[in-house]
Amino acid sequence: MSANQFRFFVSRLSRRAAPVVSALALGVGCGLLLAGQIQASAIAVSQKGRMFHPGNLAVARGETVTFVNDDSDLLHHVFVESDTFSFDSGDQEPGSRTPVIFTERGTFQVLCGIHPKMKLVVRVD
Repeated sequence: MSANQFRFFVSRLSRRAAPVVSALALGVGCGLLLAGQIQASAIAVSQKGRMFHPGNLAVARGETVTFVNDDSDLLHHVFVESDTFSFDSGDQEPGSRTPVIFTERGTFQVLCGIHPKMKLVVRVD
């Protein structure tokens, strides 16, 4: 292949590939942005040693809090009962993750139905 043929081939390839490369770059950029938002909004509460960690939490309305049973041998059972917001996880096996979306503003006491001394206060702004 001569130098002129090579330049012509690269020029044609560049014109055809440019939209594809642009679309790929845009897709990767959007994916990274979305992944960053998902990670930034990930709030986890550990249930370990018959305690919630942390014991107090402030979140925005609509945020998801994931309750993680980090005890290797204990069941937990997260629930919230209030006039404006209620939730009941059912029994949580060790290692399980239970997401809860706090849809209402207010201050809520989260309890464990199995371990009555476990308490978490969640303030939803």
